Amino acid sequence: MKTGNKINIIISGGGTGGHIFPAVAIADELKERLGNGVEILFVGAEGRMEMEKVPEAGYRIEGLSVSGFQRSLSLKNLSFPFKLAGSLVKAGKIIKRFKPSAAIGTGGYASGPLLYRAALKGIPTLILEQNSYPGITNKILAGKVAVICTAYPGMEKYFPEEKIIVTGTPVRKEILNLKPDKGEALEFFGLQNDKKTLLVIGGSQGAKRINEAIAANINKIVTRDVQLVWQTGKPSFESAKKTAAEAKFAKNIVVKDFIYKMDMAYAAADLVVSRSGAIAVAEIVSARKPAVFIPLPSAAEDHQTHNAKMICDKNAAIMLNENEAGEKAGELIAGLLHNNQKLDELKKNIGKFEKKDAAKEIVNIILKMIKR
Repeated sequence: MKTGNKINIIISGGGTGGHIFPAVAIADELKERLGNGVEILFVGAEGRMEMEKVPEAGYRIEGLSVSGFQRSLSLKNLSFPFKLAGSLVKAGKIIKRFKPSAAIGTGGYASGPLLYRAALKGIPTLILEQNSYPGITNKILAGKVAVICTAYPGMEKYFPEEKIIVTGTPVRKEILNLKPDKGEALEFFGLQNDKKTLLVIGGSQGAKRINEAIAANINKIVTRDVQLVWQTGKPSFESAKKTAAEAKFAKNIVVKDFIYKMDMAYAAADLVVSRSGAIAVAEIVSARKPAVFIPLPSAAEDHQTHNAKMICDKNAAIMLNENEAGEKAGELIAGLLHNNQKLDELKKNIGKFEKKDAAKEIVNIILKMIKR
């Protein structure tokens, strides 16, 4: 519904950066396109990272008390039905008060109650599935919502085919429009122009097992004329810093608990080692960087392995199992960094997955739904 001349849009998604960052990218595109003509409200899950990250991005957010259902036996499951019921009631009240013209879900606990209530009220609804294997919330919502945007083709195995539009995953504008050149990026990290550069990332919290694999192989990597930018996450930061300080060629290693200028990090990199969550894959694809994906095996429905396999089956990246990383990472990484032909091949092939205008396409769909 319009309030005065404004269109009200409600966006729900969170729990991980893979849900939050695409949601913010969609909101940014709406604001860029409509300016003061759009009012955006986010709805998240109380206590989850969206309650911090969304306000940091400049948007208002309200929280629901919903939480996930534990797959293992847990006392937490006893409270699940009550939290879900309370969240459905609160979602209904938010919708009644805000009067949205459309409701958008990007996955995560809170998007379930919010999109379900919106669909029941006849409000135009859209969900985004960033992974090649859908999360349980989007599976449940698929029968209710009007449009399902996906990052990958072939999702008719999971969703009604007539609702699917393959848009890709929206990524942050600084990654989408990668500006810094390699020289500028290397200077930013205090590194040299005459060496290959490895970027290791594990998501906003880091990845313990990836950090352990890099620590175990650090001398195999940096003694081969390679320099390293290593984002560890806070839990592993101090131990990684100590490992780096004791390594050969320590001056060629930059350790950060969190990298705020990811555009600089991608621009500096000749090869990226990363988990294969939705947003990591989308950003690496957008940056067109050769990659070694080490999926998190405990991720819901093993979706990270599905994501990595989708890319690697097209010879666009390399997948390394977590349980083999400690043994194989050093030789694999060093070998790749000195195989220019393979790096060029991976770079060329991963570029085929790029959909630069994902946020624009999703916003076009939202505005068409509202007009209808």
